[in-house]
Amino acid sequence: MPIFTELPPLSLYIHLPWCVRKCPYCDFNSHEAKTDLPEELYVAALLQNLDHYLALIADRPLISIFFGGGTPSLFSGKSIGQILNGIAERLDLAPQIEITLEANPGTIDQKGFHAFREAGVNRLSLGIQSLQNDKLQALGRIHDADNAMRAITLAREAGFDNFNLDLMYGLPNQSLADALDDLNKALSFSPAHLSWYQLTIEPNTFFYRHTPSLPPDDDLWEMQLAGQEILARAGLQQYEVSAYARQDRQCRHNYNYWSFGDYLGIGAGAHSKLTLASGEVTRFAQVKHPNDYLNPIKRQVEIKILSDRDLMFEFMLNALRLTDGVPLSLFQARTGLSVSQIESVMRTARERGLLLDDDERICASVLGQKFLNDLVGMFL
Repeated sequence: MPIFTELPPLSLYIHLPWCVRKCPYCDFNSHEAKTDLPEELYVAALLQNLDHYLALIADRPLISIFFGGGTPSLFSGKSIGQILNGIAERLDLAPQIEITLEANPGTIDQKGFHAFREAGVNRLSLGIQSLQNDKLQALGRIHDADNAMRAITLAREAGFDNFNLDLMYGLPNQSLADALDDLNKALSFSPAHLSWYQLTIEPNTFFYRHTPSLPPDDDLWEMQLAGQEILARAGLQQYEVSAYARQDRQCRHNYNYWSFGDYLGIGAGAHSKLTLASGEVTRFAQVKHPNDYLNPIKRQVEIKILSDRDLMFEFMLNALRLTDGVPLSLFQARTGLSVSQIESVMRTARERGLLLDDDERICASVLGQKFLNDLVGMFL
């Protein structure tokens, strides 16, 4: 059994599963809101869900809270405030805790931004995806470019200086010029953080069944390299595969995932990874459908205790996404396992040029970043 000298940092993820319309590329647990949202019932269910975990996380402060979806901005500021107040009544919050809410530009106005700010949210993640109307239509988004730019302006006016812009490239029929124009327009708003990632076709999506015409691989590679150069010139440093931030503006919540910290997930379909006092690292998965989640009888939880093999693979799956890697000592601190259990695989990866030749850090080389799936697969 793994042996821990101290427990990892703890974050809280809150899943709000409703959206206006399911995007054709989305494989998240999201459901179209065909009637008024049952906000009061769902808030109560979230806090009941949290109560079930209190004995497992007693005295562990939260370093971050993240509202994801779905479209969290469909909820009122009042409901978000009730959730945050309920959390504060039950758990200790770290000083200067980061509290992020994902927002769709097509679902929010100035009043909404102010309400979220007053509720305690101090960081926004705006899903703009593109700033060209034909690309937004191809992606099935409910907003247009004007909505997106207006939302960014309104967020600033509401007092949010710490915000992320979600932007995609490799879109249907997108040229290099299109992709870079999107990026430059987004950067003109001086975001603290930008998530810039390639559209991928996931199973169980409309795009998987009806695949659109996407740019060829050579064009995608050119988009990535040119975009990374533009982002660096704009003062946003890449710290993860698709995450770029100004100094001290990295997303603490996501960084905790990537450094294999602990996280508690509440809400329909939410997942948790908790290191228990017994030394077991355990995953919990909530029932996915909102109607089942709202029914206490059907609010079942799947539980899995991670094996040593699971721990090694999942640690590498996350840590190798970080461009600077992690200290070698973090492997033992976060998995409870001896570094000797991965030494032979690391040696092979270094010989192949996929890992940096550094005895103090676990870090993918430039080649390893390019072939990250192959590198991670070596630890299966």
